[in-house]
Amino acid sequence: MNKSTSPTDSTSLKDPCLQELQKLLGERLSMSNSVREQHGRDESFHASAPPEAVAFVENNEEVAEIVRICVQHQKPIIPFGTGTSLEGHVAALHGGVCLDVSGMNKVLEVNENDLDCRVQAGVTRKQLNQHLRNSGLFFPIDPGADASLGGMTATRASGTNAVRYGTMRENVLGLTVVTADGRIIRTGTRARKSSAGYDLTRLFVGSEGTLGIITEIQLRLYGVPEAISAAVCSFETMEGAVNTTISTIQMGIPVARIELLDEVQVDAINRYSDFDYALKPTLFFEFHGTEAWVQEQAEMVKEISTEEGGSDFQWSTQEQEKQKLWEARHNAYYAGLALRPGSKGWATDVCVPISRLADCILETRSDIEESKLTVPLVGHVGDGNFHLLFLIDPENEEEELKLYQPLNDRLVERALRMGGTCTGEHGIGSGKIKYMEAEHGDSLDLMRQIKQAFDPDNLMNPGKMLPA
Repeated sequence: MNKSTSPTDSTSLKDPCLQELQKLLGERLSMSNSVREQHGRDESFHASAPPEAVAFVENNEEVAEIVRICVQHQKPIIPFGTGTSLEGHVAALHGGVCLDVSGMNKVLEVNENDLDCRVQAGVTRKQLNQHLRNSGLFFPIDPGADASLGGMTATRASGTNAVRYGTMRENVLGLTVVTADGRIIRTGTRARKSSAGYDLTRLFVGSEGTLGIITEIQLRLYGVPEAISAAVCSFETMEGAVNTTISTIQMGIPVARIELLDEVQVDAINRYSDFDYALKPTLFFEFHGTEAWVQEQAEMVKEISTEEGGSDFQWSTQEQEKQKLWEARHNAYYAGLALRPGSKGWATDVCVPISRLADCILETRSDIEESKLTVPLVGHVGDGNFHLLFLIDPENEEEELKLYQPLNDRLVERALRMGGTCTGEHGIGSGKIKYMEAEHGDSLDLMRQIKQAFDPDNLMNPGKMLPA
C-alpha cells in the first residue's frame, strides 16, 4: 500500500493539524484518495465516508501525540484495524484523521504457565495463533474474519466458539488505552480476578473507539484440546434444530460450537463450497476435550437430536476435513451473495435468551416467507445469536431498502420484546444507532454522561454508538 502523501494534496496540507501530523509521521501520513477511500469503509452495507488523512502508527507514544495534536485542532479521530467491522464503525462521518494500528502488530509477551499473553492492537487472531502454535496454547475467539485483536476488543466480538469460551468481554484481562486527552493508561492486571476500583477494562471493551484508542490487550489463552471432532446434522424442521440447541445448552453439555444454517444458507454453501448437504435446517457441531469426553459429549447431543428429528451425524475428525467445514461456515456471507450475483450484502444480527430462541427464529422465518424475499439465516445459536443476510440490488437500492428496512426493524423489535438485544456481536457503529434508545431507555443518558466525561469534545469516533 502506498502510504506517501499525494502531490495533489496541497489543499489538505494547508490544514495546520495535518501539517503537524506530517511533521511527526512523514510518509506515514497519507492523504491519497485510494488510501483514504479504503479506510472510510468496512465490510458492511453502510455508506463509506473517507477521512481527511490516514496516520499509520507504530507505538503508544505516537498514538498519544497524534491524539494531543488532533484535540488541539478539534479534529476527529477514527481508529482502524483491518476494516472487517459490519456496522459502519470506521466511516469518518465528521471528517478527521483515521488512526491505522495495523503496524502495531507485535506479540509482546506470552505467559504459558499463567495462560495469558499481551499483544499490540494490530495483531490479528490468526497471527496470534500462529505465534502460539508450538506452545500448546491457543486463542479461541473466532469471529470469522481475520480481524485485529484491537478491533475485536473495541467491538466486543465473539463468533463460533463463544458458546464454550465466551466473547472478548470474558477474555480480556487488561488494556493499554490512549485517552482523549492524550494520556496512556493501563487497566486491569494479569490476575484472574480483582475487587479494586471501577472495572475500566470492561468499559473500554465494546466502546467502539468512542472513549479512547485501544493499543495493547492482555488476553486469556487456553490449552489446545487433546481431541477435536466436528459433526453435521440436518433436521426435518427448523423447530427441531433449534430445540436441539436449547436442550444441549440447558443440559450443560460443553460443546465448543453450535452453528445453525437454514435451508437457504445450506443451498448457498453447497453451491459456493462444493458440498452436498441436504437442503434442510442444519446444525454444525464441534466438540473439544479428551478422546473419551468428546465421544461422550457427541453421544449425548446425538441422542437429543434424534428425539428432535435429526439425521445421523456426518463426522469430520481429520484436520483437513474440519478446516473445510468451518471455512465453508465462515464463507457463508460470500456464499449468500452468490445467490444473487451482483448484489450487495447487508448483514444484521440479534441475540435473545436461549429459551426464546425458537420463538424468535420461527417468527422471523414466517416474516421472511411473507415478504417473499430470499434471506439466508445463520447463527451462533448456542448463545442465542443469529444473523440474516439481505441481498440488495445496487441498481435499485432505494426501492429495495423499502422492503428490507422494515424487515430488519421488525427483527430488532422482536428480539427486544423477547428480552434480547439489537446486536449480539456486530456492534452498534452508525448502522444500529437508532435502536439504542429502545433497548436502553433512561440508561442511555448515563452512557452519554460517560462519553462526555471521557471525551468532552466528542472527537473519538463521533457519530457512532450513541444517538445525538
